[in-house]
Amino acid sequence: MTSSTTEAELIDLAVASLHLSRSRAFDDVAVVLAQRCSTGEGARAVVTALVTAVRAATADAWQRGWQPSDVHRMAQRRLSTDERSFVLDAMGDELDRHTPATVHPAWSAQLAALDARLWWARSQTWLDAHRERGVDWLTLVSQTLTVLHLLQSLPAIERLTALPGAFRAPAGDVSQGSSGPPRNVDSRILERVRMLLAKAESTTFAAEAETFTAGAQALMARHSIDAALLAAEQGGTSGEGGPHGRRIGIDTPYDGPKASLLTAVASANGCRMVWTRELGFGTVVGFEAELESVELLFTSLLVQANSAMLAEGSRADHRGRSRTRAFRSSFLTAYAYRIGERLQQVARDEVESAAPEASSRGRALVPLMAARVEEVERTVDEWFPSLTRRRTSSVRDAEGWHIGRAAADRAHLDGSAPRDRVGRRRTG
Repeated sequence: MTSSTTEAELIDLAVASLHLSRSRAFDDVAVVLAQRCSTGEGARAVVTALVTAVRAATADAWQRGWQPSDVHRMAQRRLSTDERSFVLDAMGDELDRHTPATVHPAWSAQLAALDARLWWARSQTWLDAHRERGVDWLTLVSQTLTVLHLLQSLPAIERLTALPGAFRAPAGDVSQGSSGPPRNVDSRILERVRMLLAKAESTTFAAEAETFTAGAQALMARHSIDAALLAAEQGGTSGEGGPHGRRIGIDTPYDGPKASLLTAVASANGCRMVWTRELGFGTVVGFEAELESVELLFTSLLVQANSAMLAEGSRADHRGRSRTRAFRSSFLTAYAYRIGERLQQVARDEVESAAPEASSRGRALVPLMAARVEEVERTVDEWFPSLTRRRTSSVRDAEGWHIGRAAADRAHLDGSAPRDRVGRRRTG
């Protein structure tokens, strides 16, 4: 490094040092950049170079298939709290450069859910704003370079929506640009689903939790049926636009059983899940009417399953050695398997119940719903041409399997009084 080395060259050198895990070399470059900020002209040069590099890296991440929630998920796994806030600022800054009408509503909704907003004046950069808040130059430079390294190191994944600047809303779609649910998702249905799932998570009785969950699944299934009928009656012009994709985080530990749970929820709702284990997410492919519900239900079931699992405590074998991990893995695997069976049954019941009404409208419901699933499968084959199938987990603890299955099987979905842990009906 010399005095003639440009800011852009120093930034490239710092990122390369991070990539090669050369922390001392990285620190040396960061110090040089921070020292250049001792003058107003030097600070402007460094900030401009950093902002330009981060904007380009963020745009490149979009090109490689990443969306705001995906980037934030990786930031949570790899970066500190302060660095994660820089990631949100960088994404908000880059997206703000596009006309809102040209940004897919899902992107705006993701930023809103992450509470990412432009809190700085448009006359300055977000780095200047952090500096005004009292962050020293060395910290500011080091954290920005770390964020830049993360953005540049993200691998290519499937692109699920139009890129910012390239999105065009369908004709007549007044919901474009909204941060709320997608245009084909009834917000009233979603709110009722959320209420039922909140009750399921808050009750101390597993049977009640399962009953509330079943009610949510019934609402979701009926909403899907209504959306399918509407699309069929409008000749496929209801604005659905074919299947879409949504990435949902699947964290360790026990990521295999958790992936099985997401697969079960997706399948029961006419969707398909593809697990990218190394990046910690599953991509759920389906129609808009189902995707929002699948994410809500999976998140709730994961809370319920974890609560039931932790309530069982730890386990040891006859020699006193811990078998808690095997027990919990088997518990969650069994829970996912049985929950999938029950959700599928609820969905089938809704189709059977709605079939006469559909028939009166000149529609055969079963083949109609099957056709939607086939379209989802075709989309999966198109997006994931090299997809391989593998078992997500194995059962190594019989007790964990049976208790996990019982935890998912305790509810009475017909509305009758639930049972307590030993199978008795609760009354009063």
